[in-house]
Amino acid sequence: MNEDKTAEGGLNRRDLLKVIGAAVPGALIAPTRVTAEAMGMPKSSRSGAEEQAAAKLQVLTEHEFKTIRLLGDLIIPADDRSGSASQAGVPEFIDDWLAFRGGNLLAEIQGGLTWLDLECNRLFQHDFVDCPADRQKEILDRIAYPKKAAPQDSNAVAFFNQLRDLVVNGFYTSQEGIKDLPYLGNQMVAEWKGCPPEVLAKLGVAYEPKG
Repeated sequence: MNEDKTAEGGLNRRDLLKVIGAAVPGALIAPTRVTAEAMGMPKSSRSGAEEQAAAKLQVLTEHEFKTIRLLGDLIIPADDRSGSASQAGVPEFIDDWLAFRGGNLLAEIQGGLTWLDLECNRLFQHDFVDCPADRQKEILDRIAYPKKAAPQDSNAVAFFNQLRDLVVNGFYTSQEGIKDLPYLGNQMVAEWKGCPPEVLAKLGVAYEPKG
């Protein structure tokens, strides 16, 4: 699997990097709770007590948390470079952040999650998390691409944009996400030779000649 490939219903990871520049201001905080997978523990080794400890929710219900966990992994699935959003602790980060911010952001996220279930029940007689993957993709395709979305889905589009920003910020400020970039900052170099020519060309800039 290459870096552009995603799971069924997922979004292109390279496209997700473009979201970072327009992400929620202030959401650039590393997840405060980390899953066992993110710490290198195999999923099968976790006890029921560990599962409960990892899900001491502050503002989300268990069902909302489960839905966000699924949505996060559809937005950033695991690939050959890194784990998924849930493996990086993103659902826990979102619960923490929503508890901190509260207000309109919390209402928007919870309202969007409710819309997902209502719409899926109307169309498919199941909550979003209980729908098959093709039905989940059908719903997300309606709200994941603002320019293609129908006017009546505008509120759901705003919700999904907000959630996607939170997922991307949570992932790419986690240890898992930083390794995925890969982030090359905070490293000592013996000699600075300037920005590589291919990067300068892509940015459309050039160094001024000396003298």
